[in-house]
Amino acid sequence: MFPNDSLRPDRPDPDALLAQVQAQERRAARGKLRIYFGASAGVGKTYAMLAAARKLQADGQPVLVGVVETHGRSETAAMLAGLDVLPPRAVEHRGKRLAEFDLDGALERRPPLILVDELAHSNAPGSRHPKRWQDVEELLDAGIDVLTTVNVQHLESLNDVVGGITGIRVGETVPDTVFDQADEVVLVDVPADELLARLKSGKVYQEQQAERASKNFFRKGNLIALRELALRRTADRIEDDVRAYRVEQSIADIWKTGAALLACVGPRAGGEHTVRSTARLASQLGTGWHAIYIETPALQRLPATQREQILKTLKLAEDLGATTAVLPGHDIALTAADYARSHNLSKIVLGRAHPTWPWRQPHIKRLARYAPDIDLVEIGMPSREAPAAARPGDADGRKDGGAYGGLNGATNGATNGATNGAASGGPDDEQSAAVLRRRVIGYATAGVASVATALLATPLLAWLDLANIAMLFLLVVVLVAVRFGRGPSVVATCVSVACFDFFFVPPRFTFAVSDFQYLITFVVMLAVGLITGHLTSDLRFQARVASHREKRSRALYEFARELSGALQTEQIFDTTQRRIQQAFRARATLLLPDDDGRLQLPPLSAADIASRAHLSVLDAGIAQWAFDRAESAGLGTGTLPASRIFYLPLVAPMRTRGVLAIEPQHRRWILIPEQRQQLDTFAALAAIALERVHYIEVAQNALVNMESERLRNSLLAALSHDLRTPLTSLVGLSETLAGSRPPLAPAQLETAALLHDEALRMSALVSNLLDMARIQSGEVKFNLQWQALEEVVGSALRASGSQLQGHAVRARLPAGLPLLSYDAVLIERVLCNLLENAAKYTPPGSRIEIAAELRGAWIAVIVYDDGPGLPHGREEAVFEKFTRGERESAKLGVGLGLAICRAIVEAHGGRIHAAASPLGGAAFVITLPLGTPPAMPELEIEGSL
Repeated sequence: MFPNDSLRPDRPDPDALLAQVQAQERRAARGKLRIYFGASAGVGKTYAMLAAARKLQADGQPVLVGVVETHGRSETAAMLAGLDVLPPRAVEHRGKRLAEFDLDGALERRPPLILVDELAHSNAPGSRHPKRWQDVEELLDAGIDVLTTVNVQHLESLNDVVGGITGIRVGETVPDTVFDQADEVVLVDVPADELLARLKSGKVYQEQQAERASKNFFRKGNLIALRELALRRTADRIEDDVRAYRVEQSIADIWKTGAALLACVGPRAGGEHTVRSTARLASQLGTGWHAIYIETPALQRLPATQREQILKTLKLAEDLGATTAVLPGHDIALTAADYARSHNLSKIVLGRAHPTWPWRQPHIKRLARYAPDIDLVEIGMPSREAPAAARPGDADGRKDGGAYGGLNGATNGATNGATNGAASGGPDDEQSAAVLRRRVIGYATAGVASVATALLATPLLAWLDLANIAMLFLLVVVLVAVRFGRGPSVVATCVSVACFDFFFVPPRFTFAVSDFQYLITFVVMLAVGLITGHLTSDLRFQARVASHREKRSRALYEFARELSGALQTEQIFDTTQRRIQQAFRARATLLLPDDDGRLQLPPLSAADIASRAHLSVLDAGIAQWAFDRAESAGLGTGTLPASRIFYLPLVAPMRTRGVLAIEPQHRRWILIPEQRQQLDTFAALAAIALERVHYIEVAQNALVNMESERLRNSLLAALSHDLRTPLTSLVGLSETLAGSRPPLAPAQLETAALLHDEALRMSALVSNLLDMARIQSGEVKFNLQWQALEEVVGSALRASGSQLQGHAVRARLPAGLPLLSYDAVLIERVLCNLLENAAKYTPPGSRIEIAAELRGAWIAVIVYDDGPGLPHGREEAVFEKFTRGERESAKLGVGLGLAICRAIVEAHGGRIHAAASPLGGAAFVITLPLGTPPAMPELEIEGSL
């Protein structure tokens, strides 16, 4: 049996067992999810999924194919033969008829197993869920097992990483929680060369798509990097599965599936060397590592310099990539072994042991006895740091077997910070003086209490036996240990034994002993007193640790509860400031960004100015740096550590929401890992609350804008319909008036012509209003055909001929442009609007050019001129409805032309934006997707000869 075996946490935690049973019940009622995971398209995920489905069907299990995307691959399509396929749901969107997964049909049939391909797919507008993975979640909640597929670039956490590697950032992503919570992940892996061979042979994409893909995404370097990401992400997932299984099965033995390291740090010289050596070893092994600092009651009174050094060592470990922790415990070696087992760390790294008492074993030997399955690595001391032989009985060696190069208990300062929830305030000398005063009072009280007990018990000697009087002295020892700790209890024990001998053992009032048996009584009394004081002091230490842990948990709970009811930013600000000041004894404030991303201080009232006087030393530059880079700065960090204020960015899931500025009463506590972890948790809760309030405001504004837009469109449509008929009549009447017989006088004829022109202009305006309302309401049906770009450009130039008179117009279209799928009438309308705008806002004789060029998977059409250009900063505003290029202009128009252009282009899946023209004026760039044109029929040459 190990020493202190009664203190080992071998007994299962009832709360953990209950949570485990409840989780198992939830999993039993929920369907199982298997994800076929790959590095890129074409590795064979869908094929592997269909092969597994066919095998299950052959074994007698019903299988339903919900949706499978074959992408024209004949081998994959052949695997669907013999499988029950769910008919797709037809969805009308922008004139197209889309085939989507029928979620309601799947739920109605309730198959035991369903196949749902492409987990990251975005559903068509109007579907119940915007994403396919949400459809899968509903199937799983209904108890249906699901097989699905996903690529590594679609994982939310890796989306930006993959985008940086390939230069292409996909818009369809899956939350990592869906991937992590899957019951099974099957990696479908293909080497890069083999995948490129498959691409070249047409087994991934059709020929034209394959050619474009090989020049962009499917480069060998990209595929190798994506393969590494997929393998690493799968390995991380498997590591989580191993850890969960060990917890579920209560397995305490180390499974050396990885080479994770545990560095033990302490107060002796050489701790930093141990940390750096562990970091280098972890880098060589390509694994993660932890650094711990074990807190024991025997090591709570170290000098301030040693306390500071311990915290700096832990901070160094954290900067080097370690997971740090301060652990309370009585047996250092046992606590370290338990931590290594709970985190499945297969190697413990310690510094070289120092000389100690002969009967005390070094911690590395005790670790070898407690944990024979864990590898132990001993780090030598560098010559420049190697101290002289340690004197037995040093502060850190007296109770725990000497120095061990970094495995030791927490210091008083660290203990106060790590367990009390806040560091004590004041400079080090004041703190040391206060500690010294408490020690003197404790020792003096122990001696006085023992003497007072002897004086009070002397009159009772006639009625009490000596054994009962000895019990009174033991009671004093226990009370002193509870109140003042181990040292004073030792003094109380020694003084009590001396008083018992002097006042009560015959011959009285002398230290002489007449009976040898009293010597045994003294020894037993002394031993019982020392053991009782030791155990009581340990219990006092554990109670203090438990009390402060409960305080930290309660502070987090109350903070989260208050934030959950906050509906305004001001409420979040006040709650965060108040709770941080209470929990950390530090002054704090929030800095929130404006619309331009610049941090702003909140408005202060007269009462606030006095309470926030510390903000006068706040450095806005440091705060802005922390906000822009989402990294902490200032006090206790590697960026401007001389600052008095610690700047912590409030990083929410979508973006950074602000910066929390904290000025602690004592700078040491910012280095304590537990303090930083709790502070990070407070910051995360505040960031999530700010993001929630932000999106509440966004949703409210969006709702108001939608209602305003709906009302505007209704009014426009009503006015357009009501005005179209009289305007048509007015145009006809003006034409009739101009051609009437006998002819009109010249002045009257001029008036009739002017009336005709204004009626035409008004009719065009009403048509624009009506078209805008129809496009926004989705009533326009697109006639998409594969056509040449040259045709629509030529027709637009002919239609705008009258407006372009007096300008030098030139079309530059390269030969060999591919066919595009577009509605010729609407795209002609876009080009006409752009050409007419160029003619309207440029002086006569100006040059207007229209050009086209290929840009990867897009084609760009540019209309530019050499006129005055757009006003600076209004490149995006000109596309808004009823917005004109010149705020005050005599030129005709109401500012709908460009808004119509954007609506039509975006309805075709493209984009339009304004830029500076190479000729010096304005340029409007339209980008449309290329797509894959249908195969052209081969010409029968022989039949024509």
